[in-house]
Amino acid sequence: MTTAADAPLPPPHSAATETLADLSEGAVLARIFPRLPTASAQLLGPGDDAAVISAPDGRLVVTTDMMIQGPDFRLAWSSPHDLGWKAAATNLSDVAAMGARPTALVVAIAAPPSTPVSVLEGLADGLRDCCEALAPGCGVVGGDLSASDALTLVVTAFGDLEGRAPVLRSGARPGDIVALSGRLGDAGIGLELLFRLGVDCNGVPDLARANALKLTHPTEVAAQLTPVPPIASGPIAALGGATAMLDVSDGLAIDAGRIARASGVGIDFESSCLGERIEVALGGGEDHGLLATFAPDRVLPPDFRRLGMVVAVSASNWGAITVDGVPHDQGGWDPYRGWDGAAG
Repeated sequence: MTTAADAPLPPPHSAATETLADLSEGAVLARIFPRLPTASAQLLGPGDDAAVISAPDGRLVVTTDMMIQGPDFRLAWSSPHDLGWKAAATNLSDVAAMGARPTALVVAIAAPPSTPVSVLEGLADGLRDCCEALAPGCGVVGGDLSASDALTLVVTAFGDLEGRAPVLRSGARPGDIVALSGRLGDAGIGLELLFRLGVDCNGVPDLARANALKLTHPTEVAAQLTPVPPIASGPIAALGGATAMLDVSDGLAIDAGRIARASGVGIDFESSCLGERIEVALGGGEDHGLLATFAPDRVLPPDFRRLGMVVAVSASNWGAITVDGVPHDQGGWDPYRGWDGAAG
């Protein structure tokens, strides 16, 4: 999200003062494992060199995502539970975007030795609660612990296609309807609020100000810190004939451009479908909705709403994004460039 220096780790929420340096790796794991959800697909869980999960379909959808203190989150804004929730949610959404049902997570955590053990317990609780709420039956089957100057979470997620073909980015065809399951712009607004009002006079993230924002703007701040992607909509879209799909994580315009380039088409959004703050909807990012395309003779599945349509373009213009026929920049999040044309 940015690259500025982060606030220090918050104190533990309980009276305990144990840090990771006070315990062995085995002792830390013994504190974490009981808090983690068990996967229905688990044949062999934590404790051996690797886990074993079932794959009834014969194929596994696999994705991974990394969250690093500083570029990706602020400890003054996100509780450990928030971080665990978001780490799970972003990966579950990528699995759902393939039309698959999430089945298991592998989680690696690197943290400074001075980190309170309660922080890792909070992370585990967030992972558990997110899986139980958004993908029942999905659990943590293993992972790794290490030391690092910055708190880092890496989650790898697995999914079951349940006999269906995966929904790729490359299947959109001219005339297809472009539709979204999820909200647009709330997370971008939440991020803008945090950077504008959740900091002290020196621009440093501030816990008290962030907590105040959570009370005055709960929807927008929660959309940024603890997103609730429509995980169940992924398999539903696949069953409903989605021709292409992806998770909207970097911004609607830039992510739609990825479908358009992969499919050799353009996408034209209808301004009337984007809400009152069109630029926020197109460039805000991190809402983690599911953007999909459907043949024009298909009835859109529940929870999907029309945003526009797929249009034919010349080969030199593949990936073009327009709004009401007018070309639009594909601003959004790039990890090496930051926000480009995003909500402000």
